[in-house]
Amino acid sequence: MITHVKLACECLIAMLILVQGLAIAEGKVITRNTVSSGHVLRVCADPNNMPFSNHAEQGFENRLAKILGQTLHKQVKYTWWAQRRGFLRATLNANQCDLVMGLPSEDSMVLTTAPYYRSSYVVIYRADRNYAIHSLDDLQLKKLRIGVHLIGNNSPPPAIVLAHHGIINNLVGYNIYGDYRQPNPPLQLIKAVVKGDIDVAIVWGPMAGYFAKHEPIDLTIVPLVNTAHDNLPFEFSIAVGVRKGDEAMKTQLDAALLLNKVAIHALLDEYNVPRVAIVQHPVTVAFRD
Repeated sequence: MITHVKLACECLIAMLILVQGLAIAEGKVITRNTVSSGHVLRVCADPNNMPFSNHAEQGFENRLAKILGQTLHKQVKYTWWAQRRGFLRATLNANQCDLVMGLPSEDSMVLTTAPYYRSSYVVIYRADRNYAIHSLDDLQLKKLRIGVHLIGNNSPPPAIVLAHHGIINNLVGYNIYGDYRQPNPPLQLIKAVVKGDIDVAIVWGPMAGYFAKHEPIDLTIVPLVNTAHDNLPFEFSIAVGVRKGDEAMKTQLDAALLLNKVAIHALLDEYNVPRVAIVQHPVTVAFRD
């Protein structure tokens, strides 16, 4: 059964590549600036955003892009751009690339593939503290120093929920961008937990899992779940984003993601990415423009 599914996916990918190639030859595939080579998969990514991507192509999104390129028989070429405000406008939607890895599957700015993983924000703390925190309703949080990543002037959903709980004065903000001349700006928050500068941190799961794996002490990671009175999502399904209207690219990528499902899960395990079950009731978001 598995062999038949894999063969069917391979045939579908080959057919899609052939059809797209014929359409380009006939002049029917037109972009705003240039027609990309049929042998190149153009990816826009952040050059300093581990564990997702970096200029040395060490992130798991870099690795996944390579897998997709090999499956589609295309060479991956990068346009590097810091993922800040205006990222999609300056890259994907300016035709500087064909796709962007790692976008929320319901991002309204792009056309997205089926999600290839779903993760959540987590609480992370030193294992030797034995806090046994399981949700943001835990009363211990009123007395602990809590670190959160700040995205520009914005707070992540769990920080907003904590504010609704009246937990404000003991929040410590760490700019997720940090000093962009230094590698791994988000790591500063994890290091603060390790050193005891803060008691706990609330971090996007893939960041917490990857950086915690490389620390010299044991860290406890607890995925956050939404309680009945929380109106903000803590979990997001992640997909590949392409330009709106580029159904051919989306279809190719969906087939390639399905074909490599086992390899993708192994890759996420290697980077210690915490996952939760993919649900069928996503929340529409637009994180990057």
